[in-house]
Amino acid sequence: MLKKLLIANRGEIAVRVIQTAKSLGYRTVAVYSEADAKALHVEMADEAVCIGPAQVSASYLKGEAIIEAAVRTGSDCVHPGYGFLSENSGFARACKDAGLVFVGPPEAAIELMGSKRRSKIAMQEAGVPVVPGFEGDNASDDELIGAAKNIGYPLMIKASAGGGGRGMRLVEKDEELADNIRRARSEARQAFGDDELIVEKAVIEPRHIEIQVFADQHGNAVYLGERDCSVQRRHQKVVEEAPSPFVTPELRQAMGGAAVKAALACGYEGAGTVEFLVDKDRNFYFLEMNTRLQVEHPVTELITGQDLVAWQLSVAEGLTLPLTQDQIRLNGHAIEVRLYAEDPANGFTPQTGPLHQFRPAEGEGLRFDTGVRSGDAVTPHYDPMLAKVVAWGANRNEARRRLLRALEDTTVFGVTTNRYFLSRIIANDTFGAGEATTAFLQQPFRDDPSLAPQQTSIRELALAACIFSHGHRGAGASRHDMNMSWSNAPATVTPMKLENGDNILELLVRRAGNHFTVTSGEHQYELDLESIGDGLLCVTDKGVRQQCQYHSQGDQLYLQASGQSVTLRDLTHQPASGSAASGSGRIRATMDGAIIDVLVEAGQAVQQGDTLVILEAMKMEHPVKADRDGTVGEVLASRGDQVKRSQLLVEVIADETTTEETGQ
Repeated sequence: MLKKLLIANRGEIAVRVIQTAKSLGYRTVAVYSEADAKALHVEMADEAVCIGPAQVSASYLKGEAIIEAAVRTGSDCVHPGYGFLSENSGFARACKDAGLVFVGPPEAAIELMGSKRRSKIAMQEAGVPVVPGFEGDNASDDELIGAAKNIGYPLMIKASAGGGGRGMRLVEKDEELADNIRRARSEARQAFGDDELIVEKAVIEPRHIEIQVFADQHGNAVYLGERDCSVQRRHQKVVEEAPSPFVTPELRQAMGGAAVKAALACGYEGAGTVEFLVDKDRNFYFLEMNTRLQVEHPVTELITGQDLVAWQLSVAEGLTLPLTQDQIRLNGHAIEVRLYAEDPANGFTPQTGPLHQFRPAEGEGLRFDTGVRSGDAVTPHYDPMLAKVVAWGANRNEARRRLLRALEDTTVFGVTTNRYFLSRIIANDTFGAGEATTAFLQQPFRDDPSLAPQQTSIRELALAACIFSHGHRGAGASRHDMNMSWSNAPATVTPMKLENGDNILELLVRRAGNHFTVTSGEHQYELDLESIGDGLLCVTDKGVRQQCQYHSQGDQLYLQASGQSVTLRDLTHQPASGSAASGSGRIRATMDGAIIDVLVEAGQAVQQGDTLVILEAMKMEHPVKADRDGTVGEVLASRGDQVKRSQLLVEVIADETTTEETGQ
């Protein structure tokens, strides 16, 4: 009998594992970095051990420190969560050597499925359909180029040790091949410490369908339906749902059978996910097997009624699977989105900063898996996912409606998020019809308004004027009935100046009692203020009584209305100052990360907005751009450098004409 579980992870997956483990009677142990000392998963666990500084290489990736913590606390088993060491065969082996049960598959299965080259060969031998390609052992660039000519274009370059889109490149013509091989090798080396590549025929605009499998130590294996993960951005999943609107019962049975065959072929135990690409004719091809619990496992739990972490712990104890294949039933529909601290209108740049307020929506059929609370901070050290927002419904439209409302009603004040972007996806007609492929976000969705900088509407300005006029009362202030206190107040007209991003907005606010008329340029808006306080504003707008949420922090106002968020700063009482026409020219790293390419050299002419350096951080590439026209002076960054946030990378010297024209 296992009694004490250490969770070798952080954030929402650590919280989620702790919840199930406690419900089953386990004592739980959290590990944490110095940056996570006050994190939710640390507070929830029965015990917690600090394993190092913020950098993952010195903490969450330090297997020996985690095992030492398990031994010190008397733990008898280790759950790896996902990411970090979850698919590291060396860590699984080290747990076993230390007398700890690893809640995951055998190390041999992790090693086999961790190699795209070896796993593909094994699947071919097991009779599982695979994409045509070349899987030479440690193939050279010349060998890959030769194979590519035989395969034909378009084709995919993939990191053999990769996953999550790292080290993956789509190549459509011969002249792009050599450079993409070089870039893929570099990215694979940075991400996985292994630059081995394979090449495959590209399946154009496929569905990305994955099958949840489970196996025990007694030779039993089952599948628990499929998940459709086709909505992706740069090979990173954005929306997942179960069951797939594209998969027929016959296809589900065929893919499920192939997935079970794949699990049995590698002597699998525990939870695993076999991923397939499915073309428009419903031909399916093995893509990879993830030897761990997936981020998107909640949708499978909601439609099967099963707790997959409980299944994992049961298998780890040596018990048989809780259900046979015939006993597994799928009920209703579930959709999950990943709520990130990122800015879709600015290249999905990760955002850092305090969470002044984080309040998940509540309602029937909703589930939030999160590791953060109000008052926490999003740091540059870890993935910026705030929560997985999941909705279940008796049918797909009910799940969509519930998810849309959950996104609109969830409050996040302090950092920019992709909440509106996610809402637009779920409401999109192509997605609604179940026709979204892996090209969805690159084609029919690429011009969606959620990807453009949001312009603050006159209505939002009017709502903000009501709050600012009432003296910046923030969340926590008592509610106040405006009809009672202002009904006899004389009319006043007040100028107001608000900052929204790079825009300065000048308003005239006329208030007569509780009636507000707000003018900005040619636009005018009227509404009646009913009550304000506790972070809630109530107005009557064109005869309709409505509410919106807000939070004020100093002169900063965070406002959420009609499903959208806006951040405004009150500049009304600040002295006027000249604004610079361009930046300083001192181009700095936007976050901690690694330099994967430098695109300029000293003496080169550049324009404001040109990409100078490509920085890799938080599993993504981020362009670092020139903030003014000029000539590149000193280049302080080199490919492969590890850099810190705000570290100087490039200096751009303003041209003489620019200096004269702008007065800089």
